[in-house]
Parts: sequence; structure tokens; C-alpha cells
Amino acid sequence: MTEEDFRRYVAAFNANEFDGFGHFYAEDVVFELGAMKRIVGRENILAFYREVKAHIVEVVTPLDVVVAPARIAMHCRTTFETFKDWPDFEIWPTRAGDRREVETIALYEVAGDRFTHIRGARFKP
Repeated sequence: MTEEDFRRYVAAFNANEFDGFGHFYAEDVVFELGAMKRIVGRENILAFYREVKAHIVEVVTPLDVVVAPARIAMHCRTTFETFKDWPDFEIWPTRAGDRREVETIALYEVAGDRFTHIRGARFKP
């Protein structure tokens, strides 16, 4: 996978193009949000993000991307703007009008043109 491919993935994610960013997930991909959440499988990840994006505008801005043959590392800033109350969101309770900005380090394991394992952890709150 090239850096250009990866940036297309991020652009599709930011645009809520589920088919576009879902294309990059292997069928059995594992997604770990630090110790907060672990999701297995493309369809489960997409279902999670459909629910998130029904409440929150999430925009990922890559600050640094490093591409190797089997891995991609990204340092990014992510902005979350809640437009619909979600008091029982398992990551954090949120209400319309809330805004959060975090910096994250993410490691993507890659096989061909698909992510097989994604690990993300907050670098700055």
C-alpha cells in the first residue's frame, strides 16, 4: 500500500464513504482503540462507525505518515464534534455541541491493499 492509497482511505473516512474506507479492511481485520475497545471484522468496524457518525462528526488530520512494506504508522489529530446527544456512548458520554480534539498514534498492519490489524492510542488528550 502506498501513502497515496492510505491518504485515500483517510479521505473516504472523513467523508463518511463507508464503502470507500471499508474497502481497505480485510474481512477479519482487528481494530483496537487502546484498552477502550476491540472490534473484530470489517462489518463490525463499519457498524461501529455508522453509529459513531450518526452522532459525531469525526475528522482525522494526518500529521505524519510512515509507510513500510507491511505496516503504516500515522500520527494524527482527530476532531470530534457531537451533533446528537449520546449519553451512553461507551468511549465517553457526549452531548450535542461537545467538541474534542486528540492526537493519536496509529499502527496499521497491511497485507496487500488491506489492513489486517489496526492499533490506535492517544498521544495527547
